[in-house]
Amino acid sequence: MSADPLNRAGASTRTPANPPLNGPGTSAIEVRRSARRRRTVSAYREGDRTVVLIPARMSEAEEQRWVSVMLDKLAAQESKRVLGDGELAERARRLSDQYFEGRARPATVRWVTNQNTRWGSCTPSEGSIRLSHRLQGMPEYVVDYVLLHELAHLLVPGHGPRFWRLLDAYPRTERARGYLEGVVAAERLPHVPGARDE
Repeated sequence: MSADPLNRAGASTRTPANPPLNGPGTSAIEVRRSARRRRTVSAYREGDRTVVLIPARMSEAEEQRWVSVMLDKLAAQESKRVLGDGELAERARRLSDQYFEGRARPATVRWVTNQNTRWGSCTPSEGSIRLSHRLQGMPEYVVDYVLLHELAHLLVPGHGPRFWRLLDAYPRTERARGYLEGVVAAERLPHVPGARDE
């Protein structure tokens, strides 16, 4: 296992060779080992990275297990947090700066409850973006994708090749689209009553 010194407290940092394939932040995971840490494991988001703090004595198998557990915990915490309209607008600004060089500047960004067949909508002439309340509780990377999709419409109105090239900048585009397609497919499934319902 390769480790780079992190500080004088006996800590080291590394990116797992085989990161778990679940959780929204798996493309950028940094594991930091600390000799001071005895039993506790913690994790937090740092930009597009997930940092997992573990005791230095853990084996690689324990590390992989704990990284997976912590990614699941972070995803569960994030799915319970609902952004307000102000936070949503700030998030749109940061995403525009990060992926579109700040060129997409909406006048308003807000949640709406009257969009049951669309995830989001944009009126370029007004600079307004609306996201369906059904996105609340979904992983952050999915909300980010829908925001970016609508922000891209401020720059390119249709869904032509130029539009999709803009979205190619977001590394989780395909994953988010797959997630949303799965939600739509699940909604179409007939309800199968369980044994207790019969």
